[in-house]
Amino acid sequence: MAVIGVVFTLPVIIIPKILAPHKPNPIKNLPFESGQVPLGGGKMHFMMQYYAYLLMFLVFDVMAMFLYAWAAAYRPLALGVSSSWIITLFIGMLSVPLGFALYMAGRRELW
Repeated sequence: MAVIGVVFTLPVIIIPKILAPHKPNPIKNLPFESGQVPLGGGKMHFMMQYYAYLLMFLVFDVMAMFLYAWAAAYRPLALGVSSSWIITLFIGMLSVPLGFALYMAGRRELW
C-alpha cells in the first residue's frame, strides 16, 4: 500500500520540477500581501479574536467523535462497571476546556 502511495505521489512532485520554467529572480522571492508587494516590516501582533471559538469547536469535535464511537459500541464492560460512568467522566473532563473557552469568549478586552 505504501509503495502505491509513493508510486503515485513522486511523479506529481518530480514532473513539475522538470517541466516548469526556472528563471530565478529576487523579486519572485519577495512575500506578497494580496498580490501587492508589502510596504514596511511584517506585523507580529496577532488578534486572537476567534481563539475561544476555535477552542469550543475542538472540544465539541472531540466530544462528538468519542460519543458517537461510544454510542455505536455501547454495552456493559466486562468489569461490571457501566460504561455510562466512563462517558460521564469523559464529558466532565471536557467541560474544563469548554468552560475556559466560554470564559475567553466573554473577554472583550482581547478583541
